[in-house]
Amino acid sequence: MKNFKNILVTGANGQLARCLKDASRDYPNYNFFFKTSKELDITNEKEIQTLFTELNFDYCINCAAYTAVDKAEDDKENAFLVNAEGVKFLAKACKSFETVLIHISTDFVFDGTKNSPYTENDITNPINVYGASKLKGEEYIKNILENYFIIRTSWVYSEFGNNFVKTMLKLGKDRNNLSVVDDQIGSPTFAEDLARLILEIIDSNSLEYGIHNFSNDGEISWYEFAQEIFQESKISIELKPLKSSEYPTKAKRPKYSVLSKLKIRNALSTEIPLWKNSLKKCLVSLEQDIANKNS
Repeated sequence: MKNFKNILVTGANGQLARCLKDASRDYPNYNFFFKTSKELDITNEKEIQTLFTELNFDYCINCAAYTAVDKAEDDKENAFLVNAEGVKFLAKACKSFETVLIHISTDFVFDGTKNSPYTENDITNPINVYGASKLKGEEYIKNILENYFIIRTSWVYSEFGNNFVKTMLKLGKDRNNLSVVDDQIGSPTFAEDLARLILEIIDSNSLEYGIHNFSNDGEISWYEFAQEIFQESKISIELKPLKSSEYPTKAKRPKYSVLSKLKIRNALSTEIPLWKNSLKKCLVSLEQDIANKNS
């Protein structure tokens, strides 16, 4: 068995890819190839074919995605181009070159009408363009490949890029009061935890192919998430709960999109951190970043 692997990571500027880059330092035997959207446009099939021909990849981790949920409602063509057609091109290349594809999907493939955690076998029914485009990408993978991992995740945040945690911290400094929706329930995912799970899949040479759910443990509303962010960061702000109907957005969101992690636990015998513990870890890292910049 090979003790080294060539691993392609697309969407290298995104949160998850940047966490993968940090975590990759613990895997010196592996060759990682991080490609930004400018270095590898996944909607360009020729570019993909050329790269796969030049480098014999064992794994392709697809972090490239169109993630602007509200914008996608008016930009359907581009959302489907990246989240579906681009994924199809990657899947075809993975098939030709016998590369295992690890693709990141979303809780938004569900409509949110369930009252218990969604399993990998539950019926999908996206209620916005973003969710529909991601589901189409999943379908392409399932039709083209046998050896693949589709990882559905939710509410991703990290020290990198734009996300809910960083937005709350910024608003907490700029405002005296804030309203956050309290009737959308889900599970946050610290991108570092997801990155380590992906590398564990690769390092263990897992053959548990198919769809897997992953997020941190626990279920909360966005309001409760904001509450914990401010409490942990010792930010004093008047926080008010808000109904989704009082804060209309272009794209509809699932009311409940908690993901069951039973399958991934059994497949990898992995520990899944509680969301509060991972949030603390992220906030400590963000504080250290600020301290380093100011020193």
